[in-house]
Amino acid sequence: MFLIQARSKLRRMKDKYRHIWKGIKYKLFSRHRKGHGIHSPFVFEFVTKVLRNREEKPVYAEIDELRKSLQGSQETVSYKDPGAGSATLPVNNRKIADIVKAASISGKYGKLIYRMVEKYTPEIILEIGTSLGLSTLYLAKANEKAKVYTLEGAEPVARLAKDNFTRMNALTIQLKTGLFKDSLPETLSKLKMVDMVFFDGNHTKEASLDYFYQCLEKAGNQTIFIFDDIHWSEGMENAWNIIKTDERVRISIDLFRMGIVFFNKGIAKQDFIIRY
Repeated sequence: MFLIQARSKLRRMKDKYRHIWKGIKYKLFSRHRKGHGIHSPFVFEFVTKVLRNREEKPVYAEIDELRKSLQGSQETVSYKDPGAGSATLPVNNRKIADIVKAASISGKYGKLIYRMVEKYTPEIILEIGTSLGLSTLYLAKANEKAKVYTLEGAEPVARLAKDNFTRMNALTIQLKTGLFKDSLPETLSKLKMVDMVFFDGNHTKEASLDYFYQCLEKAGNQTIFIFDDIHWSEGMENAWNIIKTDERVRISIDLFRMGIVFFNKGIAKQDFIIRY
């Protein structure tokens, strides 16, 4: 047991320092902060109209209030992480405040996925990895006519997310609990297609590629895939490199924290690393 814990701690430290170094390289080599030098009209519009949009929405403040409430909670939740685990959290007993800090989307990136939904108006949105539901709320509140399906592996966390959805009056969200290997194919089997998928669960190379290929079968010309933590580990980076080079992906955008891919046929295949 001691040896296993030591190896796990060493792995977490390695991932942590590797992530810091990758972040430095991203800051040094990312470009197109304001869209300058981008020759793709589609990507230029994404940068100027979505990425750099600083308009505040009333719902942002509402979600921020919920976040602050969760950050102040000392309640402890006991569960076994069904995914890759966290680089900072212990395995079993976790404070809600710690889950928010380690596993929930930040306001900066939550607002980004909100603006993406607002801009591209997806009707069917799938999220793999609900956690406490903050990212789900950004997705759902941006287009309350959209159907949002979200999957969470840990039942105690899913119960907290459902409470948050009720608190925010987000009653159109459909949450399914269970291992992703079961819940994802079951959910996809009921959908004709998906317009947007937010991949934020089980951050391993094998799982990420498995989820990507499953969802790819339901992707259309206007579908958008968003991947969280693409530089979280060497495995996640390897998965991202495979995903962005897939022949069906036309545009890939690396924001360091997130990777975004578009499938629009007729657009020249291009990869971008954009400062955000």
